[in-house]
Amino acid sequence: MARLALLDPTKTGKQAQDLENKLRRMVVGQDEAIHEIVRTYQTHVAGLAPSGRPIANFLFLGPTGSGKTRIVEATAECLLNDPRAVIKIDCAEFQHSHEIAKLIGSPPGYLGHRETHALLSQEALNQYHTEKTKISIVLFDEIEKASDALWNLLLGILDKGVLTLGDNRKVDFSSAMIFLTSNLGASEMSALANPRLGFHFAKADDDESKEEVKGRMSRIGVAAARSKFTPEFVNRLDKIVVFKPLGREELSRIVEIELDIVQKRLQKAAGGVSFEVDVTEAACDFLLDEGTDLRYGARHLKRAIERYLVQPLSNLIASGQIQRGDLIRVSHREDLSSLMFFLDVGASESWRTARPVAA
Repeated sequence: MARLALLDPTKTGKQAQDLENKLRRMVVGQDEAIHEIVRTYQTHVAGLAPSGRPIANFLFLGPTGSGKTRIVEATAECLLNDPRAVIKIDCAEFQHSHEIAKLIGSPPGYLGHRETHALLSQEALNQYHTEKTKISIVLFDEIEKASDALWNLLLGILDKGVLTLGDNRKVDFSSAMIFLTSNLGASEMSALANPRLGFHFAKADDDESKEEVKGRMSRIGVAAARSKFTPEFVNRLDKIVVFKPLGREELSRIVEIELDIVQKRLQKAAGGVSFEVDVTEAACDFLLDEGTDLRYGARHLKRAIERYLVQPLSNLIASGQIQRGDLIRVSHREDLSSLMFFLDVGASESWRTARPVAA
């Protein structure tokens, strides 16, 4: 009699699990998008992705600063070791039909045919491939601003994974992950949440859960997409993911991630022997307060870190007040509108003996 062993179809392989772990360290508050990217990548690695079409076609909706572009760059960094390994098409530059020639090149016989280099050529698509990973990551940013000509162009790419250039050469998108981003429905979604206080409904019952809030936001985003795009276009998408506005807890985690990035920038600028920067909890709270903005999300937070931390550090370096290998402690006092920078004059000395330096 045959023996049956129960299998676990929810378990992922090592490559997909590594991708998920890395994305969760780099992207905050958007678990659904991470899950969909990892799920699709797992299918590709297993060799079961549908043939004759891209690896994935995603539409990311949500307010500005919620992480739509960031997760695409993070995917490129995880898979191709370079966050800039993204073929990005700014759809605001293609609001008129004739501008499509910049993407596919002009047909032979047209003025400028030889001078026009297609942005979506096979060479451009493959330029970031590595020995280990032969995947192209293509981003169509702010897709709602594109002309009908670009949408029609995308129909063939999303469905058959093939693009015909102006000179009749074919471009194969079967090894591409295609991401479309849009702010459709963002204003309505932002009206339902306040990053300073967490998710809430302006007209909801007090006992309404965060999950119900998120569900209503998702329905708003999907409805906005279906009203903007044709059914033929929407049917070619594998998944529409709605990015939720970030709350204070998520922004606090982003502060930690951005501070790690600043430390890496210091190390790179110093040629390996970097300035060690210790940012206190009070300083982190100050950056969070200055960088929390309902309209701009994490982007405003990054600007606050540049203004209050990075620029003063650059002044300290340029003026010779700190040297390579120094330990810089950054704090904040409630009666000040900026951060305080201290040079720790010796590893054996206490915090009280550290002398302040002006930024």
